[in-house]
Formats: sequence, structure tokens, C-alpha cells
Amino acid sequence: MSPHERIERHFSAHVEAAQEALIMLRDLIEIAGARLAHCLLSDGKILCCGNGGSAAQAQHFSSEMLNRFERERPGLPALALTTDTSTLTSIANDYHFDEVFAKQVRALGHAGDVLIMYSTSGNSPSILSAAIAAHDRDMSIIALTGRDGGTLAPLLRETDLEIRVTAPNTARIQEIHLLITHCLCDLVDQQLFGE
Repeated sequence: MSPHERIERHFSAHVEAAQEALIMLRDLIEIAGARLAHCLLSDGKILCCGNGGSAAQAQHFSSEMLNRFERERPGLPALALTTDTSTLTSIANDYHFDEVFAKQVRALGHAGDVLIMYSTSGNSPSILSAAIAAHDRDMSIIALTGRDGGTLAPLLRETDLEIRVTAPNTARIQEIHLLITHCLCDLVDQQLFGE
């Protein structure tokens, strides 16, 4: 296969994954946007986490909230739990890597806050521990997952929301997670600040 054909295959797979996600996930994305807006209107905050590429997704979302998305507006309270290397390494060193997000959720999360979790597999022990910690703090969860939702899916409560991208590979899942992230940012801005 030539380089041009490989590139075309990636673009075609992306478009196919995006179309499928639109059909399957549109309503869930709308509900998630409303939940995030309600959290912020109720003086809550949004915590975000993920590992690897999903850590970048969490940071991307929080930066769009704290700074701006596509319009000038006040910053909104969101925090990526993936960015403080001293905290991450001290927790991983003193306890276990499984606790790097959970300990932060227990310290920073409050009832009414939302935890956004990015996980293409839904099987990362650090994500599973964070979900338990969020429930212990009476927080709700919005989980952006992939494939079959992994071990995380059955841990979620009725008050949580799973937005599962069923694309067959990690690259497509992460691409659609980014598109969903931008949709959520737009919905929050629209619901808080109007058209």
C-alpha cells in the first residue's frame, strides 16, 4: 500500500467513526453538556483524568474551560489531575500508581462536582480507583470510553454517564474523544453564555 493510500485509509476510517459516533452518541453528548453546565452553574467544578493520550485529552478539556474555547468569556473551574508531576510521582512512589488520580479526587472533589474520565480501554487501574473515589465523594462521572467500556462500565452508577466510542482501534477512539470534547466545550459555552 502506498503512503497516499495509507493516508486515505486513515481519513476514511476517521469519517466513518465520526458518522457512527454522531448517530449513536448525539443524545448522550447533549446530556453530558447539560450536566457540565448545571455543575458549573451550581458552583461546582470539573476534574479530568486519563492516562497517556487520554491524559492529553483531559488537559485539553480543562484548558478550554479555564482559558476559553471559541469565544471570550470568564474562565470556568476545571482541573486536569494529570499535570502536577510532583503530586503524581509522590503518590506513585509512596503508594501505588493506581492511586494517582484517586487521592487527588478525594482531596479536591466535592459533592456536586463532575469527574470526566478518558479511557480508550476502560481498564486502567488508576481510572477505576478514581471512579470509586469520585463515588465516595458523591461526585458524578462522565466517562469517555472505547470498545466495550472495559471494567469501568459496570462500576458506573445510574447517575453517571458513559459516552462509549465503539471504533475498533485506539487512534479512532481518541480522535472521536477529541471531537466529543469540543462538542462539550461548545455546549457548556452556549448554555452558560447564550448564542
